[in-house]
Amino acid sequence: MFVQPIDYFLAGWFLLAFAATIYVGIDQYRNNPEPVVMKWGFILVTLYTGPLGLLLYVLADKEPKPGTHEQFIKPLWKQGVGSAIHCIAGDATGIIVAAVVTAALGLPMWIDLIVEYLAGFGFGLFIFQSLFMQSMMGGSYWENVKRSFLPEFISMNFMMAAMAPVMSFLMMGRDMRAMDPAQLLFWGVMSLGVMAGYVLAYPANVWMVAVKLKHGLMTANGASSGDHERASSSRDGRHGGHGHDMETQSTATQRAAVGGVSVLFLFVGLVAPANWLNLSVSAREVGGLIMPPGMIMDRDTSVDTMRDMAAILPRQVTASYGLDVRGDQLLPYRDENGVKVFELTASPIRWTILPGITVDAYAYNGQIPGPRIRVREGDHVRVVLHNQLPEETTLHWHGLILPNQMDGPAHVTQEPVPPGGSYTYEFTVQQSGTYFYHPHANPDRTQALGLYGAFIVDPKNFDDEIKADHEYVVELQEWLMREGLTYPAMPMDGGMPNYFTINGKAYPATDTIHMKVGETVKVRFIGTNNGFIHPMHIHGGPFEVVAIDGQTLQPSARYMADTVEIGPGQRYDVVWTARNPGKWLIHCHIPHHTTNNNAEMDGGGGLMMVIDVAPKG
Repeated sequence: MFVQPIDYFLAGWFLLAFAATIYVGIDQYRNNPEPVVMKWGFILVTLYTGPLGLLLYVLADKEPKPGTHEQFIKPLWKQGVGSAIHCIAGDATGIIVAAVVTAALGLPMWIDLIVEYLAGFGFGLFIFQSLFMQSMMGGSYWENVKRSFLPEFISMNFMMAAMAPVMSFLMMGRDMRAMDPAQLLFWGVMSLGVMAGYVLAYPANVWMVAVKLKHGLMTANGASSGDHERASSSRDGRHGGHGHDMETQSTATQRAAVGGVSVLFLFVGLVAPANWLNLSVSAREVGGLIMPPGMIMDRDTSVDTMRDMAAILPRQVTASYGLDVRGDQLLPYRDENGVKVFELTASPIRWTILPGITVDAYAYNGQIPGPRIRVREGDHVRVVLHNQLPEETTLHWHGLILPNQMDGPAHVTQEPVPPGGSYTYEFTVQQSGTYFYHPHANPDRTQALGLYGAFIVDPKNFDDEIKADHEYVVELQEWLMREGLTYPAMPMDGGMPNYFTINGKAYPATDTIHMKVGETVKVRFIGTNNGFIHPMHIHGGPFEVVAIDGQTLQPSARYMADTVEIGPGQRYDVVWTARNPGKWLIHCHIPHHTTNNNAEMDGGGGLMMVIDVAPKG
């Protein structure tokens, strides 16, 4: 699925690569007098590197006029191109096949790199060099293995020395779809790795051709039956013949020095990434995850951390809701022998918080906040939770007195509810006041993505209720949405929020409370927010704080204020009196929290809403 701008670029890139490969293949077989193995070398490299492979073919190998190929490819730099092409084609094929297999098997990255090296070296040496070129090199298969071992070893070392860090840093970077062979990004990283490998291996290949340690480009002098083509190397155009006739002009010391440096480069390329990356991670564990921009990922970043911080992938979304759909709707129940039975279903949705601005979220019953559960003190309640999330979950009843096994902490009082599973919570409500429910399995992730809802308990004695003309529940939330993806907002590197909502909407899409002068409104502030404190302030005069954390204050303990700090989990019930007509704000007093992605809209944003007071009468 196309979820990031890079996906569209890669789709275009691979279309170009496919077109370039078709051109090189057709032109090689129709017009270019190359041995078959070199034809396939250019075809494969063009498939892996796209326009770069086409450019190398046109500049270094495609004969400009019939009969001029041998003269055209004679310069040493072109011979180096051909030598490196032959190396890359075989080695990269083995590496790419190994990368797909190791990803499917779920092997950690450090093992993946070793397997890729062995597969690339093995395929390049035993198949592409010794087998495919046997007819040109002459001698037995095992003689060719022996003869090709050192040049293949040197070339492969340099190639993998460049490919390994490219693959490590890009596959283990912010967008870990690069570890999944089912994603375009995986193939983009492999393509870039092949290009880097070619660049680093090219100088060594030029030297090996110059000292006749390895073949460069060749011209087919005609063909006999099957694959037994005779070819001449243009580094020695005075004779046709087989490669084993070449006698290297390098010394043993030179070969040892170049080989040793290649091993050093390989060691650094394989080992150095472990200083910055957790190479024990596998594609099966994190493949497909996308981390938030700015998140610090180092060698100590665990799989659980990566999963916790990852975005909701758009393909996981099961439903979309427009701006007109509101959360916190009263949840109906059915009566079963005096038990009030409620149903909650958690699922991934797309939720609109502002005109044209949506977040991918987790929701109960397709609402953010989840539906309001309202019961009376003494009620026997049964809540059936259905989990349609891509991860496990539970329900915790914040502040309620209930049996321990109904409390909801995962792996403490219950096993978490797996995807597709259900769990039933049942208890008798023993308190009254303002409470809420939320998950207690990875709540820093799942609650931050939208799983929370109000649980309001009316007192058994109607006279104990603090009366007001109006009532409004305020549930606070922070969101992190970047480049079309939604991540759980957290007070850590890369997790800082850029949108804020009251009851699932950001100002100016928040509700308006309509009142008349002299009327009162009870505002139930609920700290459903995850990681930040919000000093909530009401304009137009002070309010009376009448309850804290669900506990009604005695008249003598009630007090007047105009701001209360709502931390995660806290609740305040306040009663505000409309003293004068006009539009009065309820808002967080941290100005950044009243913006939308750091910008104001119609005078504010985020945690802001209006009380519209009309004149009395």
